[in-house]
Amino acid sequence: MAKFRQSSFRRILVTRILLLFVPVLLVGEMVALNKARSSLLTTARQNLTESAINKGEKITDAIAVLKTNLLSASQTTVIKSGYSDQVQTFLNQLAQQLPNHIDCIQLKNLQTGNIIASSCGDKAISELKLSFPSDEVQIQAILPPKAGTTGKKNTQNQLQLLLSAPVYNRRGNLAYALILQTTLHQKTTNQPGSLTGSLVVIAENGAILAHPLPERVGTNINNYSDAEQLKNLIKNAITGRNDSINFNFIESEELVAGYTAIPDPITPKQQKKWVILAVTSVKNALFSLDEIKLILIVLTVGLIGASLLASLYLAPYLAGPVEELRDYALNIHSHHAAQPIPRNFKIREFNQLAQALDQMVERLKAWAEELEIAWKEAKSANKVKSQFLATTSHELRNPLNIIINCVRLVRDGMCDDREEELEFLQRADETAIHLLGIINDLLDISKIEAGKLSVVITPLELRQLLLEVINLQSVNVQHKGLQLKCELGNEAIPIKADEVKLKQVLINIIGNATKFTDTGSITISTDIQHSHGKYHVIVAIKDTGIGIDPGQQHKLFRPFVMVDGTTTRKFEGTGLGLAISRNLIELMGGTITLESLGLHQGTTVKIILPLIDISLLPNSVKKGDLRNSEHTSNNDVKGIIYTSLQPAEIKEEPVDTSEINRLSQQGEKVAKL
Repeated sequence: MAKFRQSSFRRILVTRILLLFVPVLLVGEMVALNKARSSLLTTARQNLTESAINKGEKITDAIAVLKTNLLSASQTTVIKSGYSDQVQTFLNQLAQQLPNHIDCIQLKNLQTGNIIASSCGDKAISELKLSFPSDEVQIQAILPPKAGTTGKKNTQNQLQLLLSAPVYNRRGNLAYALILQTTLHQKTTNQPGSLTGSLVVIAENGAILAHPLPERVGTNINNYSDAEQLKNLIKNAITGRNDSINFNFIESEELVAGYTAIPDPITPKQQKKWVILAVTSVKNALFSLDEIKLILIVLTVGLIGASLLASLYLAPYLAGPVEELRDYALNIHSHHAAQPIPRNFKIREFNQLAQALDQMVERLKAWAEELEIAWKEAKSANKVKSQFLATTSHELRNPLNIIINCVRLVRDGMCDDREEELEFLQRADETAIHLLGIINDLLDISKIEAGKLSVVITPLELRQLLLEVINLQSVNVQHKGLQLKCELGNEAIPIKADEVKLKQVLINIIGNATKFTDTGSITISTDIQHSHGKYHVIVAIKDTGIGIDPGQQHKLFRPFVMVDGTTTRKFEGTGLGLAISRNLIELMGGTITLESLGLHQGTTVKIILPLIDISLLPNSVKKGDLRNSEHTSNNDVKGIIYTSLQPAEIKEEPVDTSEINRLSQQGEKVAKL
């Protein structure tokens, strides 16, 4: 039974495809629109900048043509004659021949102020004062009348100029002025999507000479809110920069404009400039974006519909195998072992999933068995731990009791003489050292489990270290009446290890061999072997002791583990020595193994360490090794044999009964405590 707020695989498949596909599609559409908008604006900026440059060039060329024609006309004989009829005919022909729009051409008598001839009637073109400091054509801008003043105002004509040229009579005197009024720009309406832009002309002082809004012609940019932005634009244009800009020259409408600068024809000597702008709205620049939006909308609707159909088609095709596998998994507990898992699907991945599910079931069965075994081992480990705690408490309590008893005997003055006191103190000292060894083992094993045990690796000579350990252990070996055989050879054995920790391991292994061997011998040998491209030294410690049951050998290197059995329970120990030794050897890059054929067949422990170049050893170690070799070697070329006295070789001597009585009295004193 489906739980609350759960959904089926088919529904999830359809909804997830749509939920993933639609946002991605919409995001892609937004990115495409932004990219298209950016591209269209970039194209509009480039076109408007080129349009501004073209407009500026046209204005410059038109003024130059007018100046040239006007100056040429002023020097003709007809104009200089001053005859009204002839001049009238000439001016009419000239107005028709000029390429630009000519509002009016007049010839004016400078002395009387009368109009001699005019192409636009008898009314004077302008009341502007005419002065000719030179023989060049003078240019003046005609601005529309200010608000509140009378006068005819043509909103279509913009950028009107008045050009006047001096005319000298036949005697060479300045008599007339040839005046031409022209309109360089007429306001037009651009087609939607056109990127030529509307003309805006701004003088360097901020005066607006042409503008799409006629009421702004003749005003100054300082009167508007975007004055600072336009001043920066004028500054950039005057420096020779041709570029584009976004601004709000018309309120509530974002505009984009390209700009350039041309020389001011009115004040050529002052080297001032006009800023020419080609302006259009951002909406007009993005006119084709609406078509792109329409295409994207149609494409989006089509793709969403296609994805919906694909989802509805794929849902049953994919959900069927999943549902079969689901039913098998839900009812697996009731299936018979012979019932197979559903297979032979049309999709390879589902067949692989079925195979994986089958393998998983098999693994679960195997893991269940392993868990049962692990549970049994955990119970056994808990039992081992309890035994270890009992053993450890016994190992700690006995030395402590001995130390306490010995110290109290000395403290209470129960000793007969100073020599007996020293014997009790010596016994307490030896027992304390033994107790310290047990505590050190416990600390080492705790460090091993915490991962904090470390070693200091240095080059050292193994043969010399072995001789030192053998000399230390030989007393214990001889005390038990065992033979100690050493087959170390005469050559130095260079290795890298922690000298203190390695000595601890060797003492522990040789000590175990001594402890678990009652008769026979202990053999310590070394062998050099080559494997996997490297040389290793194998230190073997072989004894003829009680041996170990093969079924118990794998437990010996575990912490807190001692081999069970009545044959070994008579020996002291915590069972930590081999576990500590293994971890120390592995930290030094080596391995340690234990082999035994069975009970009462002896044990062999092998320590394998990598060799290093002998040149890495200190010189003192090399020389010391040769001296030790000469000092400790005998006629046996295999090594050194330390042989303890056998009982048959011990000479019979009278027994000192006083010594026996003294020891008996000490035992009674300890027993009383």
